[in-house]
Amino acid sequence: MIIQNKLFALFQTQVGRKPRAFIAPGRINLIGEHTDYNEGFVMPAAIDKHFIFAMTPNGTDAFNINAIDLNEKISFSRSELKPGSGWQNYLMGVVDGFNKREKTPGGVDCFFSSTIPAGAGLSSSAALCSGFGFALNTLFQLGLDRLELAKIAQEAEHQFVGVKVGIMDMYASLFSKQNSAMLLDCRNYTHEYLPIRFEEHEILLIDSKVNHALASSAYNQRHEACEEGVKLIQQVNYSVKSLRDVNAAMIEVLRQLMDENIFKKCSYVVNEIERTKRAARLLEADDLIGFGKLMYETHAGLSQDYEVSCTESDWLVNFAKENHVTGARMMGGGFGGCTINLIKKEQRQAFEEKTHEKYFTTFKKEPDFYLVKLADGVHEVANG
Repeated sequence: MIIQNKLFALFQTQVGRKPRAFIAPGRINLIGEHTDYNEGFVMPAAIDKHFIFAMTPNGTDAFNINAIDLNEKISFSRSELKPGSGWQNYLMGVVDGFNKREKTPGGVDCFFSSTIPAGAGLSSSAALCSGFGFALNTLFQLGLDRLELAKIAQEAEHQFVGVKVGIMDMYASLFSKQNSAMLLDCRNYTHEYLPIRFEEHEILLIDSKVNHALASSAYNQRHEACEEGVKLIQQVNYSVKSLRDVNAAMIEVLRQLMDENIFKKCSYVVNEIERTKRAARLLEADDLIGFGKLMYETHAGLSQDYEVSCTESDWLVNFAKENHVTGARMMGGGFGGCTINLIKKEQRQAFEEKTHEKYFTTFKKEPDFYLVKLADGVHEVANG
């Protein structure tokens, strides 16, 4: 709230008008990693770390943006929307998405700040796109629903940033519900809320301080490996549209069609889709112990088969297992960022202290720890 009040005060001082205020949360993903762009199931939830936007229409076609945390200002118009470099790409991509739908917003003055740790795998880019899009849609009464706003945010990352992300991050930022995770079907974009009762447990994120770069070729290479696997499977089974249509027995039979790399990537995804569905039923039964075991299974697949982990993330998950943490795995696109830990409240403090000491000794890096709560999706908040 202190950050929010400072942001609004700064806006009013510099712009001279009272802004409207919007919150766009980051997200965690409890289980279901790299399945969204394969039309599978995922289980995300928004968290209490977010972007804060202060915005007003300015009566022109100029988008005047002030990134407070970066101490950077940019301005662009609707006629200057082309991919380039820097964070402005995300916002230009959002405006372009509205234009393509013939829902053209007017120009705005916008200040924003964030409490989402950068590079930690908490989907700050999706929160930025989703929050900016939601605010424009609200300010100019453009009438798009949340699903269309999620698609606009996804297109911005595809076309203006060059990363072939799935829709999970944007969907989670827009649709999440406090104290619940979502089982999201990424084929038909429907979801069910899964209330989580954390009487004895809480969610602890540990930032490895290894900054990932999703725009690097590695992320897109995994996407392409899955697409190639589907094409090979379709040679003998025309009904397969994506890895969502494949089960473990089928892919084992078809293994001879694929090289080892493509088989491992596709096999991981097929198993993870099934694992996510099982995890949802365990949550409904309040079986967090069983859920935690599936988290460890997911990490093993991400590390050994999908090959998107790193030495530091593997160390953190193994250390959690050695210390009897209920569940842990790397989270996000991979190659660094945070691990997510389902941990009993009574053991968290001692575990943090031990982890900090051992991790620094091993890697000469200071890990950060974030205790997070599940929050509502993008929404407008009162200003003053």
